[in-house]
Amino acid sequence: MAIQNLRGEIAKLPEQPGVYLYFNCDGDTIYVGKARVLRDRVRSYLSAYGKHAKTNALLKEVARLEVIVTDSVAEALALENNLIKQRRPRYNILLRDDKNYPYLQLSMAENFPRVLVAREVKRDGNYYAGPFMPTRLARKTMALTHRLFGIRSCNEVITGRRDRPCLEYDIKRCVAPCVSEICSQDQYKEAVDQTRLFLEGRTDEVVGRLRTQMQDASDEEFYERAAHYRDAIGTVEMLQNRQQKMATTQLNNRDAFGIKLGSQGTVVQVFQVRNGRVVDRIELVADEVAMATEQESDIVQTAVQQFYSVHEVPAEVHVPVDVNLHDREAIETFLTSRAGRRVKVFQPKRGDKRGLLDLAIRNAELSYGSRYSEETSVDQAALEELQTVLALPILPHRVECFDISTIQGRDTVGSMVVCDDGRMRRSEYRKYRVRGLEFLDRKLSDRSIRDEIERDVVGEGEGEAPKPDDFAAMEEVVFRRYRRLLDEGGPFPDLVVIDGGKGQLTAAYRAFEKLGLANLVAVGIAKKQEALYARTVLEPILLPRHSPALQLIQRARDEAHRFALAYHRRARTKRNLQSEIDRIPGIGARRRKALLKKFGSVTNIRRASREELQPVIGGKLADVLIEYFAKLATKRS
Repeated sequence: MAIQNLRGEIAKLPEQPGVYLYFNCDGDTIYVGKARVLRDRVRSYLSAYGKHAKTNALLKEVARLEVIVTDSVAEALALENNLIKQRRPRYNILLRDDKNYPYLQLSMAENFPRVLVAREVKRDGNYYAGPFMPTRLARKTMALTHRLFGIRSCNEVITGRRDRPCLEYDIKRCVAPCVSEICSQDQYKEAVDQTRLFLEGRTDEVVGRLRTQMQDASDEEFYERAAHYRDAIGTVEMLQNRQQKMATTQLNNRDAFGIKLGSQGTVVQVFQVRNGRVVDRIELVADEVAMATEQESDIVQTAVQQFYSVHEVPAEVHVPVDVNLHDREAIETFLTSRAGRRVKVFQPKRGDKRGLLDLAIRNAELSYGSRYSEETSVDQAALEELQTVLALPILPHRVECFDISTIQGRDTVGSMVVCDDGRMRRSEYRKYRVRGLEFLDRKLSDRSIRDEIERDVVGEGEGEAPKPDDFAAMEEVVFRRYRRLLDEGGPFPDLVVIDGGKGQLTAAYRAFEKLGLANLVAVGIAKKQEALYARTVLEPILLPRHSPALQLIQRARDEAHRFALAYHRRARTKRNLQSEIDRIPGIGARRRKALLKKFGSVTNIRRASREELQPVIGGKLADVLIEYFAKLATKRS
């Protein structure tokens, strides 16, 4: 076992707090952890083999160890958080927001800020509010900021020198900062401040400011403006009353973490309380199990540090487990440094605080039960069977499947679909138009590929051998996919499925070898017999027709085939709708229009002489056009 080779190095580790990093043979960081005592923590891995499949896979893959010593556990926690975000190690649990709900961005980086819809929170100096559930609520709230506070919705560069405001000012949806005589930058800043208070949920302060402005406008006899402030107060108060569903006078700003850790993954529910009201519920999930060396308290620490990397830190954080003193102090120091004020982390035992925490825990348990239902259990059984049948080192959570679609070598396209824990991820599908790259052309005469074709004719069950171009196309598509992933840093699949037999599988492995990704595992599935072909097995693998593993691969293969076929039909239709002159280099829309206007049809253009073409498109392009049609006529004859 690989970890045992580091026994001597582990014995020399310091007895100090810090961060330890595991690397594989390719030099990739595969796990990052923190420790109060580095030697004791890392030494525990020597006896961890056999406790869980994920732990076993990590320990087999470890090739190198590095440690970074810190002055305190708090510094180790902060460093661990930064390294995990930067390197995204494969074996660390990475929680993600389960719902891609939108946020509202108040663009404070601009001189005259706007309210925009954003899909993610970034540390770019802007203020973010949300997420908003349902999605339409975000746009309704954005429209409300225009109507209540006059925040601009345009994309103009505001200088204040515009002659007159636009229609938005006339319909009272903008205070017109583009005309300095109507609205100065200070006046617009007041509207921005009110908008921020409104988005933060501090409606009492908003109402107080609006009442003051209404009274001032009334005293100055600006009754129309006073009426606008009166209507705004009514709208804000109505929204405030709707938010009183979960509130108590004893809860200020705090978050409650509920967690459910099971054999199939982790679900975390975060209830956010602001000004005594539960204003939001955010769900985090990790479709993977924890390391055997990690306790529930470790998962809670991971959830806290990852959650507050992108969210505002409240004054108190309630957790469902009792974290030991040293770790709690480290977390509090970490959060305090982010918030700029004192933050307390503890497990409440009674009262309203405990009631809210129990509610978060119950919601996490319910979400876990619905997420990992009977259907998910079937998918889990399929993944476990696949791991056993193909002798994979880890459970194939992420499966990518490839297919090629063509008719007589024309309009050849490829597709790639993703199956994540048995669920198809449509947002990650990719399609490819095969280019026929030069490095693939030599495959047509490659002896090993030709041998695979000849041997595989009967095994494929198709009646005739596939065209050699299919193998070149498969290698090109696989090569382009994983070259892109290398540039982006992943995520790489646990298993690659190829629609085809030994020939297509060999082509895929050629692409892996070119990229230095020989560690990727691929399997081919041939039609009719539905046999699986693996590189490590000489004979095809025939699984029972009702096998969950076979059905999972068939589902991915059929989806890849559907996706490729749909793209091929669109490509073929587009080609059929094109004119012959659309394919001539140098002939664009303007020259095509001029040619058709002059000659009337493609047939007349083909018959035209150089002297007739030259006044329309010039002598050089006339030669190109004549040569193109001459080659086309030769090919057809």
